[in-house]
Amino acid sequence: MPAGLAPKLKLRIGTRGSPLALVQARQVGADLERLGNGEVTCEIVTFTTGGDKLTTQRLINAGGKGLFTREIDQAVDDGRCDLAVHSLKDVPGALPDGQALLAFPKREDPRDGFISLTGVKSARDLPEGATVGTASLRRESQTLAMRPDLKIVTFRGNVQTRMKKLEDGLADATYLAMSGLERLEMTHVAVPVPISDMIPAAGQGIITVAARPDDLDPAVVDLIKSLNHEESRLAATAERAFLVELDGSCRTAMGGHARLEDGKWLFDGEVLEPDGSRRWMQADALSGDVSDEALAGLGRSIGERIREAAGGDLPAFEDD
Repeated sequence: MPAGLAPKLKLRIGTRGSPLALVQARQVGADLERLGNGEVTCEIVTFTTGGDKLTTQRLINAGGKGLFTREIDQAVDDGRCDLAVHSLKDVPGALPDGQALLAFPKREDPRDGFISLTGVKSARDLPEGATVGTASLRRESQTLAMRPDLKIVTFRGNVQTRMKKLEDGLADATYLAMSGLERLEMTHVAVPVPISDMIPAAGQGIITVAARPDDLDPAVVDLIKSLNHEESRLAATAERAFLVELDGSCRTAMGGHARLEDGKWLFDGEVLEPDGSRRWMQADALSGDVSDEALAGLGRSIGERIREAAGGDLPAFEDD
């Protein structure tokens, strides 16, 4: 337990109320209690965010990135929660004033998972003109880049809701993040999509703990930071820099993925036209023993090169 931690401390953790979000928040709470050696208890406080209220719309029609974090961020700001647990891919590039991302536990599988109840294993193998359900502009564009003939319908909702929509025949296939399926012990329902086909969203597979460090006891900040998995934290550093460089929003289809492989940091990034007709891809590498600044520079460099290749202005989806 970090020195100076007050005895019998209660920490309130803000999270969405979906089954996956609760699994993530409860794991963070359990880890904090374990690392606090019995002197810390955690209370889960759930919120229904703006993103949770959407059932048929794309995010761009309701305010874009931040819809899954805004209400929880406000609760941290006004003291109703001490910290928040988010899926990193839902966190906007710009954080609320005074907030920081203090911890990045170990990343799960960052790939997308393809799901079809017909036994088809890939979007490439779907019948001509088949329907794919997704609310992700990135997945929509990447799917159309592989198969321009496919039809895209908007799928929103948590894992269970989307599976039910498939069962009801509202689409022939859909996607879910493999990381979420891992945490829910449901990986058997999906086939991982190669990163060469679908570069994941920046931060996919990583959860993060946000708080206002200046409002917390330094020993509590140290406790939260003890959740860090260093490789996951460094990957998040590169991917967040990429996102910020491109001013990543829910209007542009983009993917960015950093990973440590064979002693090197590799980064793949791309931006796509909404209809998948063009994609601008860049990749680069650094030696494995590098600083946070170098990894952030890697992410920014990929973003800069993509913007230059795309002619300066990134393609964007329009409101429906």
